[in-house]
Amino acid sequence: MYSTAMSLSAASAAAVASTASSRPNAIRPAAGLRFCGLRREALGLRSLRSSTQVVAARRSVAAAATAGNGAAGSGGFDYDLVIIGAGVGGHGAALHAVEKVSSAGYDRQAVADHANNLASKIRSNLTNSMKALGVDILTGIGTILGKQKVRYGKVGFPDNEITARNIIIATGSVPFVPKGIEIDGKTVFTSDHALKLESVPDWIAIVGSGYIGLEFSDVYTALGSEVTFVEALDQLMPGFDPEIGKLAQRILINPRKIDYYTGVFASKITPAKDGKPVLIELIDAKTKEHTETLEVDAALIATGRAPFTKGLGLENINVVTQRGFVPVDERMQVMDADGNVVPNLYCIGDANGKLMLAHAASAQGISVVEQIGGRDNILNHLSIPAACFTHPEISMVGLTEPQAREKADKEGFEISVVKTSFKANTKALAENEGDGLAKMIYRSDTGEILGVHILGLHAADLIHEASNAIALGTRVQDIKFTVHAHPTLSEVLDELFKAAKVNADVTHSVNEPVVA
Repeated sequence: MYSTAMSLSAASAAAVASTASSRPNAIRPAAGLRFCGLRREALGLRSLRSSTQVVAARRSVAAAATAGNGAAGSGGFDYDLVIIGAGVGGHGAALHAVEKVSSAGYDRQAVADHANNLASKIRSNLTNSMKALGVDILTGIGTILGKQKVRYGKVGFPDNEITARNIIIATGSVPFVPKGIEIDGKTVFTSDHALKLESVPDWIAIVGSGYIGLEFSDVYTALGSEVTFVEALDQLMPGFDPEIGKLAQRILINPRKIDYYTGVFASKITPAKDGKPVLIELIDAKTKEHTETLEVDAALIATGRAPFTKGLGLENINVVTQRGFVPVDERMQVMDADGNVVPNLYCIGDANGKLMLAHAASAQGISVVEQIGGRDNILNHLSIPAACFTHPEISMVGLTEPQAREKADKEGFEISVVKTSFKANTKALAENEGDGLAKMIYRSDTGEILGVHILGLHAADLIHEASNAIALGTRVQDIKFTVHAHPTLSEVLDELFKAAKVNADVTHSVNEPVVA
């Protein structure tokens, strides 16, 4: 019997798929696929949702054992695949494994309740979908003991050990907090705390102007707050294509109650207490000299995320993390300290640091399951889109213009750039959302699409035509003949593709995916 294991959510549980015979009312996974996923508890800070769930989990394990769901039925292993971690990546991997084998006035509390209820609903849906596929949930912290062996357990209860033919690490990440910053969760907090929206400060400093910082500036200014960005680099939104970043600053920052400091570090942040405000000490990023002290009502730390890989037991298999990230090859196979592949061990998502996006984690998980099933699969990370959910939205896929020019100089080819405006789109004008730009960088000699960047209405939805083109190796000379409905926002990309000029002697696409 083939068995697989995955992790389901970020609270602290292990998901184990047992044979349907141990659950008469459960949907039978195809080909008797069995799962186990370990959800890792962050230093015991999160509590179990209910004691009933724990009992149910224990009963399911016992039922699995008595139903002959152990080593003898899985080629000597308890499971064929264990996934440690319970976010979108682990969930996507498990689903695929089953498939393969088978400032106007507002109500702050209402907004906060909606956010919390949505998060709870999504978490519940992830859990329920796994249960419906025959996945048992085992609560505990997962630790790798050795080759194909995992221990899980929780404080106050005996540990359990299971074996697995394959293991996927999918433990995700936590907010990164630089040294010198004191988090109290009330006046100095991370994005995790901000989602609770327990209060709306009159003046909030946001440390970091990337995706997270920009999105929260959009939220807080809409709720009436004044925002101050603190950015270590010399420009805001350093990860964006520079042209898109400048337009975003004109549309999303300049007209709003937002000011900013660039080229400075927040060397020390002290929470508000005893009637005193939050204090932020700024130092020059180059000279490290003190420049100013800000006094604000609150501070959001949006300096990125750090891999959640401590306590995994990687030392037991001679694996050394790099800045906390688990080293992997292009197939997501974990590499040991000697540069060798660790057999049957994979790492996906934020824990490997290749591309810290939820949907990237899911795609990596699916790719790994394909490999486990005997079908080689290498994910092209340049085809994975990213989006910033502001108003209007920003999205991107592939290379920025500076990255593309650097690649062109190194490899000896020329690039071309075309742009279209949302002001020329009928649907955007009808929605009174004419601000926006779409931009494509491509090779004029071959028609290869190197990158697409969009700022405008529903940019996060529009980007997928471009990302799919890159993934499938579709060239400009082919995609420019596709038809788009009128009047729709998709015509922004239609005009973009049609504006591209490819050398006359270039034939149609060879349909080979573009790789880095």
